Amino acid sequence: MTTTTWALPRVLRDRNAALYLTGAVVSGFGTSALWLVSGVWVKDLTGSDGLAALCMLAMWAPTLAGPLLGTLADRVRRKPLLIGANLLLAALLLALFTVDSPARLWLLFAVLFVYGAAGVVHDAAESALVASAVPASLLGDFNGLRMTASEGMKLLAPLAGAGVYAAYGGPSVALLDAVTFVVATGLYACLRVRESRPEPPPGGWRTQTAEGARFLWAHPRLRPLVLAGGGTMLCAGLSGATIYAVIDGLGHDPAYAGVLYAVQGAGSVAIGLLSGPLLRRLGERRFAAYGIALTATAAGLRAIPSDPVALACSAAAGVGLPCVLIAALTAVQRETPDALLGRTAATANTLVFTPNVIGLAAGAALVELLDVRLLLAVLGPAWLLTALPLLQRAASASLTAAKSPSDANPA
Repeated sequence: MTTTTWALPRVLRDRNAALYLTGAVVSGFGTSALWLVSGVWVKDLTGSDGLAALCMLAMWAPTLAGPLLGTLADRVRRKPLLIGANLLLAALLLALFTVDSPARLWLLFAVLFVYGAAGVVHDAAESALVASAVPASLLGDFNGLRMTASEGMKLLAPLAGAGVYAAYGGPSVALLDAVTFVVATGLYACLRVRESRPEPPPGGWRTQTAEGARFLWAHPRLRPLVLAGGGTMLCAGLSGATIYAVIDGLGHDPAYAGVLYAVQGAGSVAIGLLSGPLLRRLGERRFAAYGIALTATAAGLRAIPSDPVALACSAAAGVGLPCVLIAALTAVQRETPDALLGRTAATANTLVFTPNVIGLAAGAALVELLDVRLLLAVLGPAWLLTALPLLQRAASASLTAAKSPSDANPA
């Protein structure tokens, strides 16, 4: 029965899980709105596409320092850290009311950079706090619903943010985001979790930062999942860079990307709702491997110039891509000691998501050099290779579990 119970009722019956999920939805709405509007804001002020693109870079760049920033989540109590990070961002966003000319753009970029750095700390503290506040049996369901909420906000919030921006300007979107952080802070304050003051970790910052990476690399269950996640996001970046070439092949204008992204988002929402039961049935490795295989197949089939195929591939990618991300995060939360969880989660996020940007950059160059159909036809099988270690390890674990004591000790 537990393998088929729907995720949403299971999570909402748990007070801490419901509060945290609601807070994540609220703050995610504001973040997604600002993510879109910041680029539009810069474009309107300067007319520069390059400067507009720097907004995303400013928010993303602190992810590279994830292992270092995540150390903070292991040095202090996580609940006050989450609350403090949210209030800091709420106050900081109000400074954007002064951005009304190109001369003030430095302030927007500075706020976005701090926003990204605080987000890294927030995510590390969130992973650690959720692991202690939410029952272990609900972690898969919770992480799946967290993904559903995130993808749902990516579908709705940019449209709302664009509407607010068109009517009232950029500062109004900054105010909206600040309000969502304040509301989320109130919800986090209601969490019932006992946290003892962390013991000061031995060694300096460099030693403490490296401990998360060493733990990940030495752990036989976490290392393959995190490496598969990084490989998947590298391939996802390569695939994402081909989107407009694929649309050209279909004979549509670039705005058709919105349709494909919406279909992909719907697929991600669906898998988020089902991930808890599927994780319990399949285990993390097979769940991740099957998702990778589905996404890789979809990437290869996008070489076929057909609208129905393109839409089906977008839906399949939406279902498959989050699987390894949910599996890796859930495994990190379950397998990592509490004292190391902030650093380990932040390091895992850096290892998983940094390759995506590398893939986007490499894909942008390859699209100019190669026929997109050839690129996708090669990418699909290559992407499948990242799933093989997970399937092999899952099969090995199943075989070991199936052996009887007499098999292991024939005498």
